Amino acid sequence: MARARTAAIDDPRLDAVFSALSDPTRRRILARISKGPASVGEIAEPFAMSLPAISKHLRVLEQAGLLRRERDGRVHHISLDARPLEPAGRFIERYRAFWDQTLEGLALYLEEEDDDRA
Repeated sequence: MARARTAAIDDPRLDAVFSALSDPTRRRILARISKGPASVGEIAEPFAMSLPAISKHLRVLEQAGLLRRERDGRVHHISLDARPLEPAGRFIERYRAFWDQTLEGLALYLEEEDDDRA
């Protein structure tokens, strides 16, 4: 069990997903393509950046496995591939108990502080 946990922590695919998600532009791109496939031009439209800059963001997302690219002539259609998000979600979920316990403790502390001031 400990070996499996360590393997998940040291997984370069997980690193790639978290790295891709660390940028707000890439998160906005994922939000856009989660609504359905789009061309690179359609994805680039709301951003104040060049097409080559958008292409770099798309490449990072593609390397993380978060998107699929289909070519129709010169047009690239981009769609979401959410499968790599599953291991990232499981990784985060392992820490939910810690955060729940920590937040419950903070709430209890603040309630006690309020009681002491009253």
